[in-house]
Amino acid sequence: MSKNDSISMSVIRRLPRYYRFLTELEERKTDRISSTRLAEIMNVTASQVRQDLNCFGGFGQQGYGYSVSQLRQEIQKILGLNNHYRAILIGAGNFGTAIAKHIDFRNLGFSLIGCFETDSEKIGERLGELTVQSEDRLEEFCENNRVDAAIMCIPRQNVEATLDRLYALGIRSFWNFSHYDINAKYRDAVVENVHLSDSLMTLCYRMTN
Repeated sequence: MSKNDSISMSVIRRLPRYYRFLTELEERKTDRISSTRLAEIMNVTASQVRQDLNCFGGFGQQGYGYSVSQLRQEIQKILGLNNHYRAILIGAGNFGTAIAKHIDFRNLGFSLIGCFETDSEKIGERLGELTVQSEDRLEEFCENNRVDAAIMCIPRQNVEATLDRLYALGIRSFWNFSHYDINAKYRDAVVENVHLSDSLMTLCYRMTN
């Protein structure tokens, strides 16, 4: 087991927040920041900040704190944002279209290189720099292009057949908006599930309590 295998998901899920806040600080020309100040921004303790960053080697200097630009670059490297992974979008409905148009993929480690749909009325439409293609062309496209990940924006009941095709094509990483449990079928897949309804219900709970 590598060192990174022992790092908890709670730490990993805080890294994008560190990166986002550090980017904002760098844009404001902030050169350095203490663990105490960074903790205030992150809404955690200074001890938590130091523990989180020590999982990856530390990066701070006693009496100086952290170089904002250096720490941002280190977290960028840890997150793999320079790896330029190539992703395809499955589903060009309202939600898929919004993701394609409004997510800044290139600054988040990915390039969106293809979009696929079964609805004949959507096939051929322009979606940013892409043209929506028929899902019938999925195999041909993946055989001719390196595809590292798929973004699943189709109804839950439609996922399994497409998922099987993607898995057969060697795709093992999924950004999943479909509510289909991909890991229940393919345990070796790397899946990041996004449940917007769960987030909204959590907001409802917090307002109620």
